[in-house]
Amino acid sequence: MAAINPPVRSPLNHPEFAGLLREHQPFAQGSAAGAAESLNRWFDLLMLQSGIRCAPSVWLALSLVSSLTVGGMVFVLSEQAGAATAAAVVGLLLPVALAMLLRSRRRSRVLEQLPGMVEELARAARSGRNLENAFELVAGDTPAPLGEELRLSARRAEMGIDLASAVRDLPLRTGVSTLTIFSSAVAVHQDTGGDLITVLERLGGSIRDRLHFASRLKAATIASRMGATMMIVIPIGVMSFYVFRDPDYLTRLTASFWGRLSLGLGLGLQVLGCSLVYRILKQSARF
Repeated sequence: MAAINPPVRSPLNHPEFAGLLREHQPFAQGSAAGAAESLNRWFDLLMLQSGIRCAPSVWLALSLVSSLTVGGMVFVLSEQAGAATAAAVVGLLLPVALAMLLRSRRRSRVLEQLPGMVEELARAARSGRNLENAFELVAGDTPAPLGEELRLSARRAEMGIDLASAVRDLPLRTGVSTLTIFSSAVAVHQDTGGDLITVLERLGGSIRDRLHFASRLKAATIASRMGATMMIVIPIGVMSFYVFRDPDYLTRLTASFWGRLSLGLGLGLQVLGCSLVYRILKQSARF
């Protein structure tokens, strides 16, 4: 007579095992709403999708240290509060810009690896393996960064989670919406069955077509994207040139009402333009 396996309890319920797991410390609460919650959720996703293996609080502390360092250096060199404040803001945004750059590069590498991974999964399934075994084999052979996410899903499947649930959050963890097609195909096959090999082969071809279209879109809009980038960079460069050429420039500019008004309007329009350009580029890069 076969023995009944006892229910498996999570180590999170046992305080003696608490030190074995890395604590996840997101800023977003999940149930709250508002601009602050949206900003916290965006920052949590940025840290998750960039592949930076540290808590969001640590990266935020690094941003504060960078802000104090850059602002302090500029204040020591120029002895101007306005220039030091602007430099502190730039220093605060430097780690965030680095995380965004790492996320963009990681997305590009995941997209490049995705068609080959799907085709290798189809070949593994053609050899007679079931979907779970084929996925585990492909996850072990796929290099980072896509391989890291696949191995995480494979470990979840080994713990008893069905494969469709294990790969469901792949688009969220990588920031690549194309993986939604892959997770949907796995879920449909697990629920209804069908010819898995044909589905994977067609999926690999469709992903290659999407990547080809994305490449053609980037080539066709490169002039617009470069023009938008120059519109953002040139005003900042001109203001930096005047400040470093004449440290008293901001002091004389903010001494009058019209100078403060023009500076405020310029900064406000610059922020508005940056946000609009970011939304346009984000919509054109959603693959």
